[in-house]
Amino acid sequence: MDGKKKGLEGGQVMDGSDIMELVENKEVLSKYVDDKFKKLDSDNDGKLSVKELQPAVADIGLALGLPPKGSSPDSDHIYSEVLNEFTHGTEEKVSKSEFKEVLSDILIGMAAGLKRDPIVILRIDGEELQEYMSNPVFETDMMLIFSETATPDGTFCDQIVKALQKLGVDQGLPPISDSWVMSNIVEPSLESCTRDCNDDEQLVSAQEAFLKEVKKVLENIVERLREQPVIVAHTENTYDGSAIKNLVANKFETDKVLNAVLETLPRDKNGRMSKECLRLALDSLAPSAGLPPYGAVAEMDKVINEVFKMVDADDGKFVKEDEFKKLLLEIIGSIMLQLEGNPVSVSTNSVVHEPLADPSSFLQTSAS
Repeated sequence: MDGKKKGLEGGQVMDGSDIMELVENKEVLSKYVDDKFKKLDSDNDGKLSVKELQPAVADIGLALGLPPKGSSPDSDHIYSEVLNEFTHGTEEKVSKSEFKEVLSDILIGMAAGLKRDPIVILRIDGEELQEYMSNPVFETDMMLIFSETATPDGTFCDQIVKALQKLGVDQGLPPISDSWVMSNIVEPSLESCTRDCNDDEQLVSAQEAFLKEVKKVLENIVERLREQPVIVAHTENTYDGSAIKNLVANKFETDKVLNAVLETLPRDKNGRMSKECLRLALDSLAPSAGLPPYGAVAEMDKVINEVFKMVDADDGKFVKEDEFKKLLLEIIGSIMLQLEGNPVSVSTNSVVHEPLADPSSFLQTSAS
């Protein structure tokens, strides 16, 4: 098993098994760390500076599904915390043994995330789109889309673009929101579309004309996909609070996870902890609670922000460890209740450009 078994619709499922195989094989892991460390250690002094660690942190962020550093203050916070995991918040250099220890923990977390929420890699080559066009449901869908998108002064070209926006990987069409797909697949296929929607025709004739034009465009897209298949990373996640419920139901496991999280957090001279660290603690707790990293899913960020506001968790006050732990439990409990009442379902389709930018690409060294 290489972690990329055949899955839904012939796609390849990345379930984290390749990462776990790497971590569990001490010899292979040591070789992998040696290779990764050597590539990062640009001055060959046997230690990694903060600057030398940056490429590894960027790769980890990519593997976690975060936008590039600098894109969002929320995701930048996570990048900073990953870096702090290596440096322990100092500017000191990191030895190979320290690098290996932290990297192993991160890889295990990534594997657990992929096991919980696998990523399906789809190769869209026009075959499924051709099948969809041959299905009787195609004309029904197009007539419905025609009625939803028709405008008095629009062109068929404009209307077809709106129609394509309503299709997706389920119909065999890569996401046209991707600029490469739009410029290399869609726009060239639209060149033959010149008819106006407001021609002096009866509605039935306009519908027939639209169907004819959209078929022509989709046939062009099929041909282009055959010549240039598009690779898409597809994920489907539903956050319904069940993972939190399972965690808090086991008091021993809950205490174990909370204690591990709290051990990494700073304290003042009296042993108190700042409530500003609650977000950092929740990020550390996220894998065990079945939550995404903060900044990765906008809908989940909204839920978390509402809960933090509700418990007044951002006032920056210092509290004793017991109170901090109580607050953290209150936060995840409130998130659980919110999700039980209104689960958050997220489906994403991201075009994977060369080189293949999937979570396993972080493992691509001679050791793998």
